[in-house]
Amino acid sequence: MNVMIKNGGLYIGRILEQAAAKHPDTTITIDHDLDAAPHVGRQATFAALADLVDEMGTRLGSAGIRPGDHLAIYKSSNFDIFLLACAAARVGGVPVMLSPALDGATVGALLGRLPRPHLLTDRAALDGPLAGVPLGDRVRQAITVGDRHPDAVSLSDFAGSPRRAPVRPDPDRPALLTHTSGTTGLPKLAVHSARTLRGRWQPQRRLAALIRTRETYAAHLSFVHSRMFLALAVALPKGMPALIMNDPEPANVADLFARIRPGFVETHPNSFMDWLELAADPRAPLRDVKYFSSTFDALHPGVVRRLLAATERRSPLFFQFYGQSECGPLTARWYTKKTARRADGRCLGFPLLGTTHVRLVGRDGKRPSRENPGSIEVRTPGRVVTYFGEEERFAAEQIGRWWRTGDVGYRTGLGCLHVLDREVDVIPSIPSTLEVEDVLLGRLEELSELVLVPGRRQEPIPVVCTRADRPLDLDRWSGAVADLPDMAAPVQIPLAELPRTATMKVRRLELTRDIQRQRPA
Repeated sequence: MNVMIKNGGLYIGRILEQAAAKHPDTTITIDHDLDAAPHVGRQATFAALADLVDEMGTRLGSAGIRPGDHLAIYKSSNFDIFLLACAAARVGGVPVMLSPALDGATVGALLGRLPRPHLLTDRAALDGPLAGVPLGDRVRQAITVGDRHPDAVSLSDFAGSPRRAPVRPDPDRPALLTHTSGTTGLPKLAVHSARTLRGRWQPQRRLAALIRTRETYAAHLSFVHSRMFLALAVALPKGMPALIMNDPEPANVADLFARIRPGFVETHPNSFMDWLELAADPRAPLRDVKYFSSTFDALHPGVVRRLLAATERRSPLFFQFYGQSECGPLTARWYTKKTARRADGRCLGFPLLGTTHVRLVGRDGKRPSRENPGSIEVRTPGRVVTYFGEEERFAAEQIGRWWRTGDVGYRTGLGCLHVLDREVDVIPSIPSTLEVEDVLLGRLEELSELVLVPGRRQEPIPVVCTRADRPLDLDRWSGAVADLPDMAAPVQIPLAELPRTATMKVRRLELTRDIQRQRPA
């Protein structure tokens, strides 16, 4: 019996149990020690990690987590975040995933939306970002992982508790809370049910079924993002050995890939951009990659071409998905070495295997086109249930069964969806800021990132970051932009100063505010 999928839902507390039932001796390798269980080491079998999830669930139950209770998880970045969330779900708790990248004030505000949740954290967070947050007013109790803290109980205090049977909640009850990227303000808490998680899992499982070889799956993903749960719910039951990375620095990734030789690689688009230097590594760390996958944002075509050129596998593929935190993957396409040469970075493919539907709503009665893009609306069984504590805000984005993505674009005659911009990022004099960024990143390989933001008079201001933060060659820049719409002089900043979300997206509104302060009208 498939214990992970039951009664119409996907149960995250059973992911490892299901994988271990089929492939007990297959391993997961991680590039760091687990804060919650350092004795596990850096490689463990599916069976061992399934047992750890069971045991940690028992500890959480003994600490007072009851079915339906919210358990906010906010701690140092570590794969144990995923394992502890699965453990909480196993005993009926509702994990609330809070990124380690969030500041204390934001975490305090999100905790305040919840009805007296439990908090699972660590000493670094309690003595750092949370030091000024009145936790006593907002949480039922704090539970620490790793080192003890005087203001919390320790998860280690409950070691050896009698094991508990897994809880099977109703598939339509809240099962997981994640937060949106926060690119447009305070993050929203998105409520997933087991049924909506299954709605995301089904089309991904069908696509994964097309992969016949048993590749090693390597991933650097945000541990708090729903993508981590869905990715492993697909990969692990297929018996794919896994490499989970916390450190995305190219040197670390190159060392790991040269040793482990993954066949399937997934990460955030910006991490793929950083990993381009792996293509020049004499150890050829990308040599054995058959499949690349990117889900969060469209990746610039030049990056796709260079990654595919670095593998020696026959007929490699790059999977590109377009999606949202609220909906999961919505459209997909793939590139080969040949098709990547003429790729249009704004073309994000077709709805997923009949489960996702997309429509475009024109403005002023005009049919959506490249010149007059329309608002993109979608219908999908993977859409979240609501925003916790902000139900009216969620309802405002619904049009019957349709969901407003906040993006604008058009569809070609063949039905391929082209996404041009976020509605809030539109600059009137630029047909598509994302397209201009694609073009310039393809022409200037010395750029590691480029973001177009509006100035105080809505003039387009290019914010650029270069590899190793070298000075921008203004002559090369002038040649690259000569045939593009007029823009202000570029602003160069170090890549490390670019404001980002947990999934490495650029916080465009925050960056816009920073640039407008620097360049007053």
